[in-house]
Amino acid sequence: MPFRFATPWAFLLLLPLAFAAWRLLRRPKRPRAVPFAPVAFIPSGGFSLRATLARATPFVIVAALALLVIAAARPQTFLSRERRSANAIAIAMAVDVSGSMMALDLAGDPNADDAPTRLDVVKDEFASFISRRPDDLVTLVTFGGYASTRSPLTADHRALLQYLKAVSVPGLDEDDGPVAADEAMTAVGDGLVTACARLQECDLATKIVVLLSDGVSNAGVVQPAKAAAIAAELGIKVYAIGVGSRNGVAPFRTVRFGRPAVVAGRVEFDEAELKGIASTTGGRYYSVSDRSELDDIMREIDALEKTRVESDVFNNYTERFVTPLLAGAFLLALAVAMNLFAVRRPI
Repeated sequence: MPFRFATPWAFLLLLPLAFAAWRLLRRPKRPRAVPFAPVAFIPSGGFSLRATLARATPFVIVAALALLVIAAARPQTFLSRERRSANAIAIAMAVDVSGSMMALDLAGDPNADDAPTRLDVVKDEFASFISRRPDDLVTLVTFGGYASTRSPLTADHRALLQYLKAVSVPGLDEDDGPVAADEAMTAVGDGLVTACARLQECDLATKIVVLLSDGVSNAGVVQPAKAAAIAAELGIKVYAIGVGSRNGVAPFRTVRFGRPAVVAGRVEFDEAELKGIASTTGGRYYSVSDRSELDDIMREIDALEKTRVESDVFNNYTERFVTPLLAGAFLLALAVAMNLFAVRRPI
C-alpha cells in the first residue's frame, strides 16, 4: 500500500533538533592535566544507576523529539487514484409485491414452518445477483397496487441490500393474513415506467430492467404495452421473469382457528403480457416455477449483459501519526522521570 507524509515540511524541525542534539550530546573539552590530583577523593569504579540514567537521558529526549516531528509530518497510507476498466451497466430491479407474492410454491416444502414465500426467494436471488455485479449502478423499484422507488440508482450495494431486505408485501396483518384489496392488485405498467424513469438520466451505455411479476396487470395508470414502448424508445431492454403456477392454484400460509395452516388459493398469471414487454424492448422472457430455475435465470442475465467502461478509483487516506505521537510522548515522559531520579531536578 503506498505511503506518504501529508505535511513533509514538518521535517524542517529536524534542523534545530539536530543542532540541539549536537549541543546536548557533544563531549566538553577537558584539560589534559591538573596541577593536583587528590586521588583519595576519586570514587572507586563500578556501576551507578543514577550516572547511567543521567548519561542516557539526552538520547531519550532526542529520540522522543524526533518521533514527535515524524508525527507532525502526518504519515499516511492510501489507495492511489487510478483509471481502471470494469464491466458496469445500469440495472433497475422491478419487483412485484402484490399479495400473490406470499404464495409458497417456490419453496421445496410449502408445509414446512420456515417455507419461504415467492417474495423471500426473489429477494435472496436478487441479492446474489447484485453481489456478482459489484461495479453496476442499481436501483430498486417495487409495485403492487402502485409503484414505489425503494432505492435510487446507486453503486452503494451495501445500502441497496438493506433496502431489498426491508421489502415486503404492504398491508399484511400480524399473522400474515390477507392483504388489503388494493395491494392484492398488480400495476405492471407503472412499475416498468418508474424503473425506466430511474434509468433515464444515467450516462452508462447499457441499461436494463429486470422485471419480475406473478400476476395480471389490473391496476395503475400506464398500460404495460405503453410502458414497454417507452422503454424501447429510451433504449432500455427489459428482461421479464414470470413467476406463477401453471394450474392457477398456489399454496398460501394463513391462520385458521388460531393455528397456522397452509391452504390452496387461486392465482392468475399472464405470460403473454410479459412476453410482449420483453419482445418490444429487445430483451427476453423467462418462466419460473421453482427456486433453481430462478437462480439459473439470474445467472444467465448476469452473463448476457456486460459493458466495458472506464472508471476512476480515488485515494482513500488513513492517518498513521498516532503511533509516533504516542511513542514520542511516552519517551519524553520517561526522560523527565529518568532525569528526576538521576539529578533530582526537571530537565
